[in-house]
Amino acid sequence: MAPSDRIRLAYSPELASRVLRHVGERFAEHLARSQQAEGPVLPWNAPAENVARAAEFLGAGESQPGEDVEAVARRFETLVQTILDRGINLHHRHYIGHQVAPPPPLAAVFDAISSLTNQGAAIYEMGPWSAGVERAVVNRLGEAFGLPAGGFTGFATHGGSLGNLTALLTARSIQFPGVWQNGFEAGPTPVLLVHRDAHYCVDRSAGILGIGTSRVIPLALDGDRRIDVPQLRTTLADLRSRGTPILAVVACAGTTMTGTFDCLGDIADVCREFGVWMHVDAAHGGGAIFSERHRHRLQGLERADSFVCDAHKMMFAPALCAFVFHRHPDRRYATFAQEAHYLYDPTASGSADFDFGLLTVECTKRAMTYTVWGLWSLLGPGIFGDLVDATCARAEEFAEDLREAPDFDLLFQPESNIVVFRYRPAAWQGSEEQLGEFNRRIRRTIIESGRFYFVQTSVDHVGALRAVVMNPLTTRSDLRGLMDEVRATGQALSAAGVPV
Repeated sequence: MAPSDRIRLAYSPELASRVLRHVGERFAEHLARSQQAEGPVLPWNAPAENVARAAEFLGAGESQPGEDVEAVARRFETLVQTILDRGINLHHRHYIGHQVAPPPPLAAVFDAISSLTNQGAAIYEMGPWSAGVERAVVNRLGEAFGLPAGGFTGFATHGGSLGNLTALLTARSIQFPGVWQNGFEAGPTPVLLVHRDAHYCVDRSAGILGIGTSRVIPLALDGDRRIDVPQLRTTLADLRSRGTPILAVVACAGTTMTGTFDCLGDIADVCREFGVWMHVDAAHGGGAIFSERHRHRLQGLERADSFVCDAHKMMFAPALCAFVFHRHPDRRYATFAQEAHYLYDPTASGSADFDFGLLTVECTKRAMTYTVWGLWSLLGPGIFGDLVDATCARAEEFAEDLREAPDFDLLFQPESNIVVFRYRPAAWQGSEEQLGEFNRRIRRTIIESGRFYFVQTSVDHVGALRAVVMNPLTTRSDLRGLMDEVRATGQALSAAGVPV
């Protein structure tokens, strides 16, 4: 095939139309099976096997001397089916795994349009509509969080890890002027005070920022695994008395491990008392603002200096789509002290404020907010509250069933859609550490069977099981089925010689 013919085939409208229709038909079938809990959640294959199979397809593509639309379309159909057959199935009712949402198909279509049109978002002229969409969504979302209209700033970025890093970069630039150009030249390096169960990306941010992970201070927690506010005040007073500079206090609105929400208003009071930057990682729990039942957990978030919210978690958008908010709009350009004349046109009056590359780590940035904007425009903001309420209600029911079962330990009362528990056979004679490993073995056996997908964690250095109800179509019966599966697998492992 001549290069010009291959290029024409790659951009063929006829081929595009055919393959897009095929994707729609196959995904509709896939979704219908998933909603009936048919087939495996995780079709387990060893990594080397998946790499080898993927490489076979690459080799097949290289070996074709020339093809027409019909031939390429047939090969495309095989690739699509392989993707659906071999990937983890988030839309399956038995997916109760990590905090990644099974997006509504409507949102996924908007994501596909974003990929197809490939709108850049660093400068307004490369993505004028995507910039308008992003600003409109940021404005409405920030106001939903309780920020005053026109009195805050925000932007979208690729995930909560990058969002937390960017917000803490801003805190560093504001708290320590000149550090962008000169680094920490003299005096003690600041410390970062962090919820003990905070996501690992906060420690990672400390390393990237030049603070160092050894300067991260894990904050004491109360009996509900929230930041102990009196202890926070004591810690801040002690640091101030010793002249230790403080970068920020990082609270959580939905911790990764348990979904716990800190008492944000009380923490805001203490941070204001000591003049300390307050940042909130609301990556998981931010979507609760749309729920009448759960929005009270975010009370005080609007008083934080900065916070993040992942739309691909409890707003159920396709990954990645996260938001960073700053309470003070005049701080939006403090994060980066740079110029890029080849990108930003000073003559573009009125549009420079939409050059998001001035605010974010990314230069090239997807039009990621199409997904939230599209779903919101079609079904209204109530859809986000509906999804939060449905998944949190299933988690509450699951917790109730675990609490009533004599052979299960419910480790925390859920505040969101995350449930942490252990299976404890009546005849268990081993140590707590052995029980934790026994539970890990049970999970590994189940997920490799494909019947359920859930995850594991550690509580006080002991293994535990963790179910995150991310699929709003998961039923109470499905969750009781998980309990039955855990019991049966534990009994089978015990019969095979695992000590009980």
